[in-house]
Amino acid sequence: MSRLLASVDGVGDVAHTTRPSKKGSSGWLHARRSQWAVEGAVLVLLVVSVVVVWSPQTTAEAAGTAAESSMISHDFARVVSAVAVENSLQRKYSLEPSPDVRVQYSAATVDVEAALSKARADGGQEEAAVVEQVLDLHQAYLASVGRMFAAADRGDTAQVRRIDAAEVYPSFDAIQQLVAGEAAVEEARALASIDDLQRLEGLHRKLAPGVFLLGFVLVALFVGVVRREQRLLDSERGRVLFESLHDALTGLPNRALLARLLDRALEDGLQAGSTTGLLLIDLDRFREVNDTFGHRYGDELLAQIGPCLRAHVRDGDTIARLGGDEFAVLLPDVGDRAAAVDVAEVLRHALEVPFEVEGVGLDVEASIGIVLSGEHGDDTGTLLQRVDIAMYVAKGQNLGIFVYDPDADGYSPGKLALLGELRRAIEKDEFLLHFQPQVSIGTGEVTGAEALVRWQHPTRGLVFPDDFVPLAERTGLIGPLTGFVLNAAVIQAKVWSDAGRPLQVAVNLSVRNLADEDLPRQVAALLEAHQLPASLLKLEVTESAIMFDPAGAARVLRRLADLGIDISIDDFGAGYTSLGQFKSLPVTEFKIDKSFVMNMN
Repeated sequence: MSRLLASVDGVGDVAHTTRPSKKGSSGWLHARRSQWAVEGAVLVLLVVSVVVVWSPQTTAEAAGTAAESSMISHDFARVVSAVAVENSLQRKYSLEPSPDVRVQYSAATVDVEAALSKARADGGQEEAAVVEQVLDLHQAYLASVGRMFAAADRGDTAQVRRIDAAEVYPSFDAIQQLVAGEAAVEEARALASIDDLQRLEGLHRKLAPGVFLLGFVLVALFVGVVRREQRLLDSERGRVLFESLHDALTGLPNRALLARLLDRALEDGLQAGSTTGLLLIDLDRFREVNDTFGHRYGDELLAQIGPCLRAHVRDGDTIARLGGDEFAVLLPDVGDRAAAVDVAEVLRHALEVPFEVEGVGLDVEASIGIVLSGEHGDDTGTLLQRVDIAMYVAKGQNLGIFVYDPDADGYSPGKLALLGELRRAIEKDEFLLHFQPQVSIGTGEVTGAEALVRWQHPTRGLVFPDDFVPLAERTGLIGPLTGFVLNAAVIQAKVWSDAGRPLQVAVNLSVRNLADEDLPRQVAALLEAHQLPASLLKLEVTESAIMFDPAGAARVLRRLADLGIDISIDDFGAGYTSLGQFKSLPVTEFKIDKSFVMNMN
């Protein structure tokens, strides 16, 4: 402000020294002109002062709006991606149910909710309202998916399709449109703020000549201010543009810029007939670094990832950070699948070298998903979605590197045929139960019976469990099959009980059954429907089935035991578990594995 006052005083002094000494009308006119010059100079100074004060403030507001909108747009873009992954895993499970896919789907659901929470925290009231709408839709979506999964586990493909068409897909479509629309709105706001900066720059350029014409003497004094302001505007505009398209921590391109670059690479590749590759890299042990050393070490580690990757790719390739511990590598004109895999292997080995942060060597590992244009998709959205899936497969199956393959979990034609027959067999009740008596050595009395399922195949004859149960376990048909066995076993136990010969009937459960939190309710409903005491039903599980997910198995087994059902551990000793590991479980019986007794006299 002192510099500004000095300039005003200087203007006054110059004006007075140029005033003519003679009196009269000419002197009066000159004096008036001098006064006008002073007033004009002051006006110019005031205009420039207003511009100097107004421009940075407006620029800062526009920059803040653009940065905030860009961040919120990124948040909703992350929601779009997370919802797409969740929906993809949902579809995969509905087609080919498996525990691994169910676990991945649960993790994807957590990611969706985390992304929505981040969007609500970063946004304002408007964004919070959108997030609440999405959460309401997502709850309805999850409920529909739960019913569809139950139908898939029963092998009821018709019901799966009905739920998908009437509930799941409409919910997913509504969520996708809502979050995509909000992301587009926020991106439009950021671009509008950048346009405001550009208009401000144009206005300032127009003001500069006007100020010079009104008081060219003062322009020389103000030219430094004008130039400095111009540089500030250019710098601010460049900074806002950069921040809206780059990650704040690493300075790498963010998801928005990667999408634009991928669009351009696909267009160029289409014209040139070349293939574009996209790698998605997830740091497998990054959470350990954060939990052990703190976020400061984690941030420094992330900052070193970009230069490490850059050192092992071509100048024309792009390294981007998509958020968290996920990085992407865009490979225009990559050649073929083998070339993309070679790059992924080089990068994975490079990341295995310890990173030094404040004297501490930090080890990380990477899971890398790969997609190629043409082979896996021709548009940015599809490729980003499928490279996510490829990365999750690489991570979930500890493969290190995985190229997207829609048939990765497929079956041979023979297995597909048998699978189709198995589904039809469940629908047509082609299964029957044989009961193996359990005899007391001391009294010789029959104390119970074990239900053994057999498949009465119309052309193959009697098919034993070893030929079809593993297939049922891998597909999700084990749910409906177990339901048939339980129902038939309870009916037979009721017949014996009503005849005055109550015998406890044992039914085997698989690892997939133990993952079904709804199983206890289904069993309780069966017992009530047939009026069978729970004490006449025993459920057998192997130790390996329990150890697949001990916590989940324990929850299901406790709820079953609370009904009054006996729990038996089958084939005990075949694995590496000990009796101590079963102390907390409601086990009433251990059946020793046959390898311990088959050679006894």
